[in-house]
Amino acid sequence: MAGSQTKLIHCDDETSRVPDVAPPINVAATFKYPEDPAKLVTAEEVESEEGWVANGSPIYSRISHPNSESAEALMTGFLGRPTVLYNTGLASFNALLFHYHPKRIFFDRCYHGCHGMANLMTRWGALEQHTLSDEDLDKYLQAGDLLHLETPVNPDGTSFDISYYAQKAHEKGAFLSVDSTFAPYPLQDPFAFGADVVMHSGTKYFGGHSDLLAGVLVVKDSKTRHQLLEDRIYLASNISNLDAFLLLRSLRTYELRIRQQSSNAEKLVKYLADKKGEYKVLDKISHSSLQTEAFVKKQLPNGFGPVFTIEVTDAEIARVFPSKLKYFHHATSLGGVESLIEWRALSNADAAKTILRISVGIENVEDLIEDFDQALRSFN
Repeated sequence: MAGSQTKLIHCDDETSRVPDVAPPINVAATFKYPEDPAKLVTAEEVESEEGWVANGSPIYSRISHPNSESAEALMTGFLGRPTVLYNTGLASFNALLFHYHPKRIFFDRCYHGCHGMANLMTRWGALEQHTLSDEDLDKYLQAGDLLHLETPVNPDGTSFDISYYAQKAHEKGAFLSVDSTFAPYPLQDPFAFGADVVMHSGTKYFGGHSDLLAGVLVVKDSKTRHQLLEDRIYLASNISNLDAFLLLRSLRTYELRIRQQSSNAEKLVKYLADKKGEYKVLDKISHSSLQTEAFVKKQLPNGFGPVFTIEVTDAEIARVFPSKLKYFHHATSLGGVESLIEWRALSNADAAKTILRISVGIENVEDLIEDFDQALRSFN
């Protein structure tokens, strides 16, 4: 069986329509029907064919197009499960809600857009919202409901026990979705711990270059994938031609990048934790690698997520701190090859004004450590 990096290079080979080694950028919105009348298939016949949306000849780019089909084939081969792409991570969550159509959703700390989407459905009277607390799960959870768990969680990169919430969900006939954006495969495989569906913001690590938007749903079977593809037509949320092209480019080096970013983050976090007493302004460091619960290393066997947070002693220090760094751009988002830092108060009104989120890139880790060390010592 081919290794995962080989799959990232070759799993879309059969979808290629041209001799080019790198696929072309497809900008067409619509595609010609076959010139041979004998090959014309009616809409009724096409829609009854399993998998027609992804595997038939392109018809209209809102349905599918060459680069989206190639990117989905590549991700399906690499992840080992059926995969559907969307134009943003939030669009993938919207598709998830439409697919399961739960009466109740249980979630806590996760992407604010997910809460916003749920608020829209609550406003329609279509969805109740509850937390993931044992109290809420025991009191309100019923068959068909949805538990949505982000792990590792934004912004501090700490982890929650997927197996625990899978058991809670399945005992009541509910479903568990896991947002694994902050530790994508091969760092973490939520299906191995009971997840029913896995979601990613493909904008982040799968994209990896801070230049595309994409969402990903990974499911257990082709029947579910087929239904998601049909739903996507009317949700109008297929990934764009250009973003699919950029995603294909990015996926070729994905595993090399994520392993380097994970390794860099773990080394930087360890250095800061070991030296914490030498920095007057460093109050707290949060990251999965610092957790002591037994499930963490089991759940993250191939490395920890590349995002972590630090808390400093004063809001004004947090405001100034990014300007002291040379190799960390002060910007929101995460997952790119470049290291980023963000004063969280700029994008999250609920965040403490002393928190800084760090997304570690693929630079030489010695340079990142030196940069952080000098910035922290500048306040001593």
